[in-house]
Amino acid sequence: MEFQLPPHEGIDLSVVDMHTGGEPLRIMLSGYPEIGGDSVLSKRRYVKENLDQIRKVLMFEPRGHYDMYGALIVDSEIPGADLGVIFMHNEGYSTMCGHAVIALGRYAIDYKLVKELKSPETQVNIHCPCGLVKAFVEYSNGITGRVRFQSVPAFVFATDVIVPVGGYGEVTVDISYGGAYYAFVSAHRFGLDVSTSRTRDLVDAATAVTNAVKSQVKLHHPIDEDLGFLYGTILTDGKDTFSSEPTSNICVFAEAQVDRSPTGSGVTARVALQYHKGLISLNETRTFQSGATGSQFTGKVVEETKCGAFQAVVVEVAGRAHYTGISRFVQEKDDELGHGFLLK
Repeated sequence: MEFQLPPHEGIDLSVVDMHTGGEPLRIMLSGYPEIGGDSVLSKRRYVKENLDQIRKVLMFEPRGHYDMYGALIVDSEIPGADLGVIFMHNEGYSTMCGHAVIALGRYAIDYKLVKELKSPETQVNIHCPCGLVKAFVEYSNGITGRVRFQSVPAFVFATDVIVPVGGYGEVTVDISYGGAYYAFVSAHRFGLDVSTSRTRDLVDAATAVTNAVKSQVKLHHPIDEDLGFLYGTILTDGKDTFSSEPTSNICVFAEAQVDRSPTGSGVTARVALQYHKGLISLNETRTFQSGATGSQFTGKVVEETKCGAFQAVVVEVAGRAHYTGISRFVQEKDDELGHGFLLK
């Protein structure tokens, strides 16, 4: 039996839902208005300035939740890109998202956005706001599987930065870029454990660090100023020296949003930081575990490069994504809460 909505007036939006390591990804299929701009970054600005109400409709309750994450597929201006993407979350629009890239790698093949399919692995070129990211998707007999991607140039912005943090005193952080900027600090500094402490306590500590760094440290990016902002704070277990054992972290980003996965762009930035400190070598694969769910990504440095004046690396991150469903959402004109709301 096919279920149909009764006649209604208002926007109609269709989505595919996936998750990577527990972190959701809502991919827009249809219903989004036409997007202006001649580049992915300009399209990101256009959506932010003109269509932000639709982000709230899809990310916020009653259709989403505080920690929902989304992807809007757009055309890319880069020759050879299979798709462009704009990422969205509870606060706005990010520049990079590794868990989304892993999911979009599968999606792009399954929804026929890639023309040339190869086994055992198909390359998918995804143009993110931070640049072109190459994903490699396991593919055999029409079935997609594990995905690995190679990052844009990742680099360390600063180490051992001392910032006064409200309620916690002076805190020493490292700042690293993996498609977005993150502050890194061990959870032990706050008497916390990323795997066993209450999520609320971890969020409070990470958010305080984020706010302190944003107010006291001026970030910039050598390629585009749209990339020069702190996306969030990643609390770690402090186990940064290379080991065959997993190391855990939890990422709190945007408006105190908690990543359920190990955080793809965060793993990228953390590997770049470890390499900068001499704690991991070229092509050494480390396993990174989410303190929230226990899900795992792997990460390794595959190439040294430059980003402006910064010594940088290309990091390869790998993980798995899964489909959870397809939905059709409406926003009836007389629905006073249909525009979306959040409970904090």
